Amino acid sequence: FDIKRIKEQGFVDFFDNLESSTLGDTFWNVALPQKFNTPVSSSPFYRLYLAAQCSLKDNGFLSKAIGVQDMVIHRGDVHHIYPRNYLKSMGYKQSKYNQIANYALTQQEINIKISDTPPEEYFASVIEQCNTKSPVFGGIDNHDELKENFRMNCIPECFVNGEIPSYEDFIEERRKLMADKIRKYYEAI
Repeated sequence: FDIKRIKEQGFVDFFDNLESSTLGDTFWNVALPQKFNTPVSSSPFYRLYLAAQCSLKDNGFLSKAIGVQDMVIHRGDVHHIYPRNYLKSMGYKQSKYNQIANYALTQQEINIKISDTPPEEYFASVIEQCNTKSPVFGGIDNHDELKENFRMNCIPECFVNGEIPSYEDFIEERRKLMADKIRKYYEAI
């Protein structure tokens, strides 16, 4: 059927019609963010998010110079932004704390250093290391680099200001930011 329509309309018109009917604002703003509501790290949508990060040459979470692409190739650590054991201690079940919107690729030493530290504590330390110029978590030691790293990793901007939202609010906002990154990647192709 599609081949028949391509023959009738021409490929460009067929593709334009398909794209506008499938990839409208509802897809980008509602449907795609909901695809991140899963604990399955092999999700094609999570892999597409990582591909977008690779294409956009994003650095890993809290990494000053090591890119997501290198971490994908060399199997960098998957870090729970809100640490798994921290969320377990708050009563969250595995299907909730293992949300792919809670994952970020990071260097092993950063992941180990953060461990189970509550996000309020380690994000406060990350902000403080930009004031003291003494890195504790990764090598980022200035606010502009930190803000850029958070943007690269779809961390809501409120974190830069030291405002740590509830896990549920965070995960909802990050899903939207991840979908927006994929949209920018798609539109740049």
